[in-house]
Amino acid sequence: MQTLEITLSLIAASLALTLAANWLRVPAAVMLVLGGMALAFMPGLPTIVMEPEVALALFLPPLLQASALRTDWGAFRSNIVYIVLLAFGAVLFTTACVAVAARQLIPEMSWPAAITLGAIVAPPDAVAATSVLKRFRLPKRIIAVLEGESLINDASALILYRIAVAATLAGAFRFHGLASSVALPAVVGVGTGLIAGAGANWLMLHLKDRFLEIVTSFLAAFASYFAAEWIDGSGVLAAVACGGMIGRAQIRLAAQTRLESTSSWELVEFVLASLVFLLVGLQLRGILARLSEYAAGDLLLLGAAVSAVLIASRFVWVFVTFYPASALVAAIRGGSFTPPLSYPTIISWAGMRGVVSLAVALALPVSFPGRDIIVFLAFCAIFSTLVIQGTTLKLLIAWCDVRDPDIAAVDPATVAAREMVAAAIAGVGIGTATTTTDPVDAFHNERQRAQAVDRTGPSARTVARAEAKLAAIEHARKQLQERRDEIDGDTLQTLTQELDLEERQIRLFLDEHTTIAG
Repeated sequence: MQTLEITLSLIAASLALTLAANWLRVPAAVMLVLGGMALAFMPGLPTIVMEPEVALALFLPPLLQASALRTDWGAFRSNIVYIVLLAFGAVLFTTACVAVAARQLIPEMSWPAAITLGAIVAPPDAVAATSVLKRFRLPKRIIAVLEGESLINDASALILYRIAVAATLAGAFRFHGLASSVALPAVVGVGTGLIAGAGANWLMLHLKDRFLEIVTSFLAAFASYFAAEWIDGSGVLAAVACGGMIGRAQIRLAAQTRLESTSSWELVEFVLASLVFLLVGLQLRGILARLSEYAAGDLLLLGAAVSAVLIASRFVWVFVTFYPASALVAAIRGGSFTPPLSYPTIISWAGMRGVVSLAVALALPVSFPGRDIIVFLAFCAIFSTLVIQGTTLKLLIAWCDVRDPDIAAVDPATVAAREMVAAAIAGVGIGTATTTTDPVDAFHNERQRAQAVDRTGPSARTVARAEAKLAAIEHARKQLQERRDEIDGDTLQTLTQELDLEERQIRLFLDEHTTIAG
């Protein structure tokens, strides 16, 4: 019972802290971490120990898949050069910088242990990025780069982390075969995720039950993760690939399934993400208790120094690689794009760390040399990047006065898609069809006519027009699916949801009157 009571109490605390964050206009993740730190030192409360393996297995697969489900994969592909440079290049560069700094600050720490620390704190966290970025209006290119990076950088960091841990325990770091040790788990993870996603899609299309379909999508996240880990692949990339497969196939599901699935995933994501950040803060008391041999001032200086190196190394990498990458992308596409300084500045400052860094630090073997100080420095990295950068990101965005050139651009494919959906909703309705008036006015006129239908049952003509409207909606949905690679991801999601909501209203109308007539 104690576990259940603690879990419910944490959810209640998450609710209160999220409300406080909304009132104070700060990212919820920041308030949850600070609240967890405060709760950690409250007398009388039990010590909550986060089992690292359980934390990774419980939180990471569904949260990664939730991010992958809403990822705009068209934007992901368009910005793949930037994403790869950050997800792999920045992780390696940051790991090296932090390792060098750790060796200078803590001479007794071995090189493999220092590389382990660097790998732990190198990757920005997908959950942290989503939690903080969703409060701000940023150019789509920046959002695509940051979310794409945070989806796959955990894989490169975790693989490097495992190699470094093995080298520390073995007493030597071998560079021979390092490339294959990184590439093979990544390939296996992606392949496993694609297979799991394809299997989940096939099952969901044949179940014909929205509740079972939604449950299948949740189970697929864990199945892909565990299957990849079992065969020494990257569970992180497996969950991301699985989520991408399921996300692309969602348009083939029933409208009601999509609507309820979106709500279900949002609820689960809110609860899990809230618990994650709260648990991060709650670990502080246990971390400090194991560092009694260090003076408080020395710990603060070490934490500040490593965090400063961590933040500075990201700035260096982003500014050195961003403009050459932009030139390369422009040459490949045959166009020109010179991003303002605000783009790399915001990308550099938005590298928040989160639960993955702390969980893998806590997963270090008890006998690992320097384990306690590594865990503490990982916590400092999370605090400095999430709390300090997370709370000041809004000020930085306002100061940069960042503009999105893509907003002013008129995309013919997107305009055509909007017109097609408006015609499907308003062109054939329940009542007299009106295709010559404004689609919005026609939509309201059709809804009023539907509400005026005699509740003793609709006429055959009304039923026929309702069915015709359903056919028009289904045709528009198929057209969206065929053009999905040409349409902006956010627009595609919005238009699909509009069609789903309209279809749901029509089916409720028909079901209600069929029941009355029967």
